[in-house]
Amino acid sequence: MPQDTIDTLLRALPLAAVIIGRNERIVAANRRATELLGHEIQGRHFITAIRQPAVLDAVEACFADRQDRQARFLTNDGAQDTTFVVHCAFFDTPIGTGVLVSFEDVTHVEQAGQMRRDFVANVSHELRTPLTALLGFIETLRGPARNDEAARDRFLGIMAAEAERMERLVKDLLSLSRVESEERMRPTARVDLSELTASVLNRLDPLASSAHVALRRDLPATPVVVPGDEDQLRQVLTNLIENAIKYGGAGGEVSVTLTRSDMTGALRGPGASIVVADKGPGIDLVHLPRLTERFYRVDSHRSREMGGTGLGLAIVKHIVNRHRGRLRIDSEPGEGSRFSVILPSL
Repeated sequence: MPQDTIDTLLRALPLAAVIIGRNERIVAANRRATELLGHEIQGRHFITAIRQPAVLDAVEACFADRQDRQARFLTNDGAQDTTFVVHCAFFDTPIGTGVLVSFEDVTHVEQAGQMRRDFVANVSHELRTPLTALLGFIETLRGPARNDEAARDRFLGIMAAEAERMERLVKDLLSLSRVESEERMRPTARVDLSELTASVLNRLDPLASSAHVALRRDLPATPVVVPGDEDQLRQVLTNLIENAIKYGGAGGEVSVTLTRSDMTGALRGPGASIVVADKGPGIDLVHLPRLTERFYRVDSHRSREMGGTGLGLAIVKHIVNRHRGRLRIDSEPGEGSRFSVILPSL
C-alpha cells in the first residue's frame, strides 16, 4: 500500500495510532500519535519511541503469536497525569505485515472512578464520626450512666446534635444528587430575584440577630426576572447568606446586593448579579479554587461546629451551572469575602 494511502487512513482514525512494520520500525503515525510520542518517530525502532515496558511487551507478544493485546500507557500532558489503554492488533495482508498500535485516552474515566472512590470515602468518614459518638453514648447510658440523671440529659443533648448532623448530611447528599441529575435540564419558569432575595433575607434575620450580624440589603425597587427554578435559587441564596453570617460574621456586617444589566460580560448578554459580601477574616487564595469541591473545608473543625456538611458550595455550583450562570469567589485574608452569582435575565 502506498505510504500516502497509509497516512490518509491513519489520519481518519479518532485515536492516536502507529503502524509498526515487520522490521519493528514505525512505518506510519498520525498527528495524535506524534503529539503523544514525539514528532520524529517515523522510521525509528518502536522501543525508542514508546519506552514503556508494559506496552513494549504487548507489541512483542502480538508479533509472536498474532493475538490482540492490551496494555496501559501512562504519561503527563503538562497539566495532569493521563492514562491510555493501548490496543495492539496484528495484520497480515498481501501488501504488508505488522502491528497496528492505537492509544485510547481513558483519563476522564480514571478521574471519574477516583472521584467516586473519594466521594464514598468522604461520606463514610462523615457518617462514621457521629455514628461512633452515638454508639458510645448509648453504651454509656445502658451501663455506668444508667441512673445518672445529669449525665443522661447531657448525653442525650449531644446525641441529638449528632443525629441532626447526620440528618443534614443525608439531606445535602440527596439535594446534591437531585441537582446533578437535573443539571442538563435548563429551567424555564420566571422568577423575580428581587422578591426572592427579600424573602430569604427576612427569613434569615433571626439567625443574623442571634449572631450579632447586621444584614444590609441593596435591592432594586423593580422586579428582576430570570428564567429559573425558584426552590433551587432560594437554596443558593440561603446557603451563601447563611455562610456569610456564620463564617464571615465576625466583621458584624453582611451585605446582599442585586443588580441587573443589559450587557453582562461574563454572559455576553442581559444578566442579574447577586453579591453576598462580608467583612470577616477572609479566605486564603490557596483555598479559593477548591471551595466548591465536595467536602472541602477551609477549617474542618470550625465548619463541623457550625453545622456545615462541606457540600453547600458544591450544591450552589451545580445549581448555578444548571441556570447557565457563573459563580465567582473573591477573598483575601483580613479583607472579607465576596460571593457573586451571575444569572441570565429576561
